[in-house]
Amino acid sequence: MQKLAKIAVAVLGIIVAGSVDAAPFADSAADKTEIRTDPIAGIYNKAWYAYLADVREAEQELGSDLRRATDAEDRRDAWEEYHNELVDADKDYVKEMRERGYRAGRVTVG
Repeated sequence: MQKLAKIAVAVLGIIVAGSVDAAPFADSAADKTEIRTDPIAGIYNKAWYAYLADVREAEQELGSDLRRATDAEDRRDAWEEYHNELVDADKDYVKEMRERGYRAGRVTVG
């Protein structure tokens, strides 16, 4: 099951790299949003797969929105919506895992 999830994450990365042109907005907040590659505490559960589905849906919407964009403002709006959806998906996932007793680790250097 873990191997399948890692493959799914790798495929998502390939899909994103091939389908989304980030060059026009390389400094956007959406470009700095990280997508988790591993589940919290290494637990592959319903919450993890729901998170992956939310990320995939956000990527598909971004691609669709960018294809329909007619100007720079439309593209910025698409990237902003994508960023917000990724943040929401991550918050939902972290909240679900926290309710189950797992915490997301943070490393602070400085």
